[in-house]
Amino acid sequence: MEAKLEARDLVQVFNKQEVLHRIGFTVQDGEFLSILGPSGCGKTTILRILVGLLPPTSGAIIKDGLDITAMPPSKRNMGIVFQNYALFQNMTVLGNVEYALKFNKELRSRSRSIAENIIEQVGLTGHIRKKPHKLSGGQQQRVAIARTLAMNPEIILFDEPMSALDAATRLLLRDEIKRIQKQFHSTMIYITHDQEEAFALSDRIMVMDHGTIRQIDTPENIIRNPADRYVREFVIDKLRLKINSLIKYVRVEGGQNSP
Repeated sequence: MEAKLEARDLVQVFNKQEVLHRIGFTVQDGEFLSILGPSGCGKTTILRILVGLLPPTSGAIIKDGLDITAMPPSKRNMGIVFQNYALFQNMTVLGNVEYALKFNKELRSRSRSIAENIIEQVGLTGHIRKKPHKLSGGQQQRVAIARTLAMNPEIILFDEPMSALDAATRLLLRDEIKRIQKQFHSTMIYITHDQEEAFALSDRIMVMDHGTIRQIDTPENIIRNPADRYVREFVIDKLRLKINSLIKYVRVEGGQNSP
């Protein structure tokens, strides 16, 4: 089956330093792929190349069998949800979601109804007339997601969208993103440094380190068969530490531990 999106031998050089080393991977239609790695490993550089904000030094981006490497972002039919929401502070929720639609000749006449429908589907109808400063961080991120969905992109890319949110809000938004993916049958590529987040959301995970892919596989296969020591330490050992730090409280709550 032909991939929805393919990165072929991507190389990126900044100031004579190679930060991506012949990166290659595919994403299937409707798949949720997380790109997992620490800060500085190259994951956000990959996202910028995929969406068209940065030309690769070499390599190609193939979408639906066509080379889109030189295509401008506006022609790629991809949407991006940023870490910092990137909302217009002087506009309401409705205004933010409707804004980009007004520049699309095919959608302009239906921009209001499309925006209202998407806002309803992400559960923000009660906040439709509010401006961003009146919303919580989680609600603002849902507005950013709604704005992206309104353009009906074939692929949605997320740039660490939950890193500024508290733990409880992250859990709620995680469920919301998965629900949206199923409802809209979206192909999603998700950038994160959080192992737990990647395992909770993904069909497959691409583990990165210093501009290279160390393993790309399903969460189950990564747990069962880590490709090397780095994957074992960065992914499995850190997940185990998180679980062990919490399990004692779960046991106390369940009355299994003695004082």
